[in-house]
This record gives sequence, structure tokens and C-alpha cells, in this order.
Amino acid sequence: MNAPLGARILVIDDEPQIRKLLKVTLQAHQFELYECGDGEEGVIQASIVHPDLIILDLGLPGMSGMEVLLRIREWSQVPIIVLTAKDQEGDKIAALDGGADDYVTKPFGMGELVARIRVALRHVAKTTDEPILRFGSLTVDLAQRQVELEGTLVKLTPTEYEMLKVLASNAGKIITQRQLLQQVWGGHHHESDSHYLRVYVGHLRKKLKEDPTNPRYIQTEPGIGYRFLLPAE
Repeated sequence: MNAPLGARILVIDDEPQIRKLLKVTLQAHQFELYECGDGEEGVIQASIVHPDLIILDLGLPGMSGMEVLLRIREWSQVPIIVLTAKDQEGDKIAALDGGADDYVTKPFGMGELVARIRVALRHVAKTTDEPILRFGSLTVDLAQRQVELEGTLVKLTPTEYEMLKVLASNAGKIITQRQLLQQVWGGHHHESDSHYLRVYVGHLRKKLKEDPTNPRYIQTEPGIGYRFLLPAE
């Protein structure tokens, strides 16, 4: 599925070369582009333009990218893809915990970025109050708390179901280990409990007939968390 034609994208990055590259490439993909070079202007533009998606550099001078993210998240759930330096894994996790939808590491390939943009926009398009989530042959009925695969009921423990619900409800987005622990176990967890996640994800993959080396549903983001994959369209 292609992203909607004319989707508005706001780029907040202090490097003119990056903004120029993004402008040329994304306009060629039929996106409508807006840009600014600092965080304060970025927050203002986000409120004026009402973009469909924001690309945000974390390494901004003045108001930091993290502060921009948190400011925008006070009033908007617009998809935000952050740009980070290669060795800033802690920044990626902090940004995702702070409400970013995805990240791309500099230097990045434009093909990868465009693909991430399309996934983020598709996630928004699929966001609905519909109590039944469908992913190809997998169905998650949130009202009945039932999961079916290829027409057959999948028996899950309450914890396995809660984990699948969190991941599937946020399909296309990266959910960090901290977010999963918080949403599944509440306040009764520690960062060191991340081994529980590996165990339960292993159980889920087995019950969903997943090949861990080529997942259809649950993809591991090493050192960060997990992403529930949207089916190719």
C-alpha cells in the first residue's frame, strides 16, 4: 500500500544538506514537505501545519530534539520518526519511551526512510476503535480477548494475551522493553526483568507458528524492544 498522496511531512533538522536531500526525495514520492532548522520553530510549525508525520533530528542545537518530542506529545499523537547518530542507542530508547514511533540511524538510506514513513502512515490509517484487529490469517478480538490463527483458536495465558494485545494494538511501531514491562506487568517490574520478555515472546512465537529468523508478526529490535509487523499490502 502506498502512502496517501499529498501527506504532509514536517522535517525538523538543523543540517541544510539533510533538509535539501529529504525535500527532493520526499517530494518525488508525492509528499508535501515543510521544513525548519531549530526546535522552537519546529514546535510552532507542528501546531500550524498539522503535519501527517514529523521527521525529527535528536541532535538539534538550542531546544533539543527530545524536548521538541515531549512538547509536541503534550498535545499531538502525530507519528514522529527520529533521526539519531549511530552510537546513540540510549537516545533511541529514550525517544521511543518519550513517544516517538520509530527511528532511523544517520547516515541512512532514503529507501529505508521512505519505507518507515509509509509504515507509520499506514499505522495511523489502521488506528480505529474497531475491537477486532486483523493481520492476514491472524485475528485478535479485543472485546472477547480471543486470538485466532488460520481460523483456529490460539490458547494463550493471560500474560501472553496482554503482551500480544500491546504489540498488535501498536502494529508498525517499536515498543521498548520498558514500555512492554510497564503495560503488561504494571509498576511491579524492574529493568532487569527483560528476560521475562524474551521468554514470553518465545512462547508467543511458538503459538503463532513463527520462524524467529523470518518473523511474520513479532520482530525483535535488538537492545531496544519489539515491533509487531504490519502485513505487506
